[in-house]
Amino acid sequence: MTPSSVRNTSSIPLEPKEFEWISRFLYEKTGISLSDGKQALVMGRLDKRLRANRLQSYTDYFALLGRPGYEDETTAAIDLLTTNETYFFREPKHFTYLEKVVFPAYAKQRNIRIWSAASSSGEEAYTIAMTLAEHFATDNWEVIGTDISTRVVEKARRGLYPMLQAEKIPLPLLKKYCLKGKEEFEDFFLMDAPIKERVHFSIANLIEPLPDLGMFEVIFLRNVMIYFDAATKKKLVSRLYERLRPGGYFIISHSETLNGLDTPLKLVAPAIYQKMDN
Repeated sequence: MTPSSVRNTSSIPLEPKEFEWISRFLYEKTGISLSDGKQALVMGRLDKRLRANRLQSYTDYFALLGRPGYEDETTAAIDLLTTNETYFFREPKHFTYLEKVVFPAYAKQRNIRIWSAASSSGEEAYTIAMTLAEHFATDNWEVIGTDISTRVVEKARRGLYPMLQAEKIPLPLLKKYCLKGKEEFEDFFLMDAPIKERVHFSIANLIEPLPDLGMFEVIFLRNVMIYFDAATKKKLVSRLYERLRPGGYFIISHSETLNGLDTPLKLVAPAIYQKMDN
């Protein structure tokens, strides 16, 4: 196939068969199900990639994905289709629960580890870290963040964010754990070193064999399962359950539920489950 010139139109149309193809591709690679009605999302996120490759149809573009020599393009497409909106202190009741219930239970524990299993660009992981830093010494906790997208993992590792994203961070924590940028970075803030040193990010596809991340007292899996079908949800929860210590907590989004998944986790608060002691 020879790339053809892009037509001078404002939008390249996505045909029904093309949407079916990318839906199957994304499900096979990530477990994410694209429901009918997501055509605009696909077009909005991939249109620039068609134009960058000087292609005039999604069929031409999809023919590149998985082809030898186009591994970077395949990664870029998956990155664009799996990156979700996130922000600091999203669903704040979860962090209140950590402060009032979870952290006191681990007050005498030598080390506490929390996993942000779909950490995106790092806001959730750093929110967890700031909450931990307020209650524990800096040498007895660790946050692990993982995401399928190489692009957002790189951003998370930098820990550099536009100042507008600081609006959700309580002012005392913003002053204590974030550094205001200077000169060309005056409209940004950077997570301070004592926080960044305790947060580690890596690439992981949750439906494929996971890297050896160890065990955790708390696992966050928020705003992820809404994109999966029931079979994938069950498999995913079972896989993460094995990484949770007895008595540990599994936290999902308020827009999600584990109902019907036949899981041994016990609901202890809205969107918060616990692995009971064996």
